[in-house]
Amino acid sequence: MNHLTDVLHIPDTQSARDHRHLAIQRVGVKALRYPLRLLVAGAEQGTTACWSLDVALDAEHKGTHMSRFVAWLEEGAALPAWTAATLRERHAAMLQRLDASAGRCEAAFTFFLAKRAPVSGLSSLLDYEGRWIAETRAGTSAIWAEVAVPVKSLCPCSKEISDYGAHNQRARITMRVELLAPIEWHELVRFAEEEASSEIWPMLKRSDEKWVTERAYENPKFVEDLVRDVALRLNAEPRLGRYVVEVENFESIHNHSVYARIERA
Repeated sequence: MNHLTDVLHIPDTQSARDHRHLAIQRVGVKALRYPLRLLVAGAEQGTTACWSLDVALDAEHKGTHMSRFVAWLEEGAALPAWTAATLRERHAAMLQRLDASAGRCEAAFTFFLAKRAPVSGLSSLLDYEGRWIAETRAGTSAIWAEVAVPVKSLCPCSKEISDYGAHNQRARITMRVELLAPIEWHELVRFAEEEASSEIWPMLKRSDEKWVTERAYENPKFVEDLVRDVALRLNAEPRLGRYVVEVENFESIHNHSVYARIERA
């Protein structure tokens, strides 16, 4: 028996014709973890991304070639640190590899930025949840970046009606933005942090805690204020197209969150 001959004659079932004549808009793999090297604030960071990859399948074919998605990731793992431009190029390569005219790449990951405490100047790393999305539909491609930024919010109403103090809590500002031109992860983060009642740090001394507490007290914001102020920052940025901004306050005096969302289509 000739093993090579046998391998060469293994049937390609996925490429067989399908008699049901139904196109599939999205078929692929999801929750696939693979290493990713990112460029963050001018430096390379290694992380693990959770990928979801899919393509459109026409009505004539029985299936897509799932192993090709993993082969595509393996090729990408050998590349230098990724930027949005890398994602755009790799997305086009994925469609070509899968012989598809439409498809989507999504990668969720954690990245870190070094932050110096406001008074002591102590440096520590804060983690952020990032996401990239590349999508091609009807001949049009778009690249999106998403980041979830933890911040501090303080309630204007509580401050106004209380003899002393005001309720305050952590909040999360999530921005999903369409990239019309390159923009850095740390720039997106600052759009959120600079509009919060206060930004947060992993490591603070007592002098820093005093600064953060007083900064938030002097800068109270409702969830509605936060989402509008961040949206205004995005409106003023010509490198961004469509966007979604979401803010969730993890309320300190309720057992529920409050939430706001603004979209630009």
